[in-house]
Amino acid sequence: MTDVLGVLVIARNGDRWEYHQDPKTYEGAYTESTALGAAESHQLGAFLRSVYMSSSSPSYIANMKTDLVDTHEVHVQVKAGGEGTVIFDSAVALLQGLFPPNPANKIVLANETTVIAPLGGYQYVPIETVEPGNDRSLEPWTDCPAFEQHISNVYSSSEFKQTEKAAGPFFNAVRDYVYGRPTTLENAIYDYISTGLSYNKTFAHRLPPTLVEQARGFANYHENAVFSDKEVGGIGNLAGRTILHTILSNLQRIAFNGDPLQFLLVETSYQPFISLFHMLELTKQNPELAGIPNYASALAFELRRGPAPEFRDFVRIKFKNGTNGDFETHHAFGHKSDIAATEFIYKIENYAISSGKQWAAACNSGLEGDIFHIGSQDTISSTVFYILAAVFLFGMFVLSKFVKSARAKAQKSRIRLADDEVSQSHLPQSQYPNYGTLPNVCPGIAFLNRAEHLLVHYRTSLLSPLPRVRSSVSPCKRRSSRS
Repeated sequence: MTDVLGVLVIARNGDRWEYHQDPKTYEGAYTESTALGAAESHQLGAFLRSVYMSSSSPSYIANMKTDLVDTHEVHVQVKAGGEGTVIFDSAVALLQGLFPPNPANKIVLANETTVIAPLGGYQYVPIETVEPGNDRSLEPWTDCPAFEQHISNVYSSSEFKQTEKAAGPFFNAVRDYVYGRPTTLENAIYDYISTGLSYNKTFAHRLPPTLVEQARGFANYHENAVFSDKEVGGIGNLAGRTILHTILSNLQRIAFNGDPLQFLLVETSYQPFISLFHMLELTKQNPELAGIPNYASALAFELRRGPAPEFRDFVRIKFKNGTNGDFETHHAFGHKSDIAATEFIYKIENYAISSGKQWAAACNSGLEGDIFHIGSQDTISSTVFYILAAVFLFGMFVLSKFVKSARAKAQKSRIRLADDEVSQSHLPQSQYPNYGTLPNVCPGIAFLNRAEHLLVHYRTSLLSPLPRVRSSVSPCKRRSSRS
């Protein structure tokens, strides 16, 4: 029997209210979670606990603390873009099932008082939100020109047009139940019909049988065409290529004995599932995976220690479609069993997008005038900075020209004396023009402070009781003799 060293779980959010996405850009509108969605996610969390944290399970992670969460062993990432509020709520509900309240979650204060966490020992697991403005790993398809071009190519393809033509009878039949919404294959209406069927009793009674199944089938075709590609590294697989870096880097962390990580949860929307199923070639053996996974689905990548004597690490892929049923094991790249971790990484790592620059390059690839297609927040900031710097430098150049011009005009209009100006300090002292002298002022002294002059006169009169006699020695010589 193999030992599970750790696991990475990608989970879809639970049920919610209707969620509209622009069919051309996939920009999403606002939506909210429901009590049903929270219950689905909580159920998924309890299921994951029974698989990986129960000692009786064959997939038990033996060295992991399971009663009280160790935040060094568990890490949680949550998509914040699009329907991010719903996804965050789903993550919280899942963690409540994964680490339920425990009275052992308590603390003894200095005064020997014991305090138990609220709700009978509720466990607060830190959650890292992944904002599209800073990290494109969980929502790379928005604000991406190349992906928008890919969507346009899908809609204009002959296969899509043929499917839309074949769907004509369905859209004619459903038109009376969607209240003015566009009834075309491009504008998928399954989300509206599914929401009404779950939460609107009148709508559920009025909707004819089989219409919701047909709507789901066409929605599966639509989303699978948009979020997949014939090439593994194609732009259609963008949702899988950006999350792939998270998968590979954290599997390596789990394999490293010095890293305490053993359980990584990535709560996100349905798009990465579709892309990953195609990139890992799971749809070749299981065509039913080429579509939208149900609410509260889970895709697990288990890192397992192989049997003796080699003790290599292997990757086992499991998928659970919604709240019903159990995990089903799937094999990547046509294998009939678990794939060696080194081979798994080798086959797929070159398609991973690991940085904002790589994402921006992929989103601008093959487009004319790529320099004008701003893809990431870093690129936007850099571009704005350069534009502002250029404007500032141009402004300084114009200002300097204006100042020089103003000084030149002022120089021409200045009134000058007939002779040389006093301020010509650059001339030798012998060449200074003579404008006359003040009485009792030594040559070379420009001015004597009047107060000092009076003080000297006063002190001289006190020291000499005799009548003052005009001295033939100049004041300069007397002053210098005292010094």
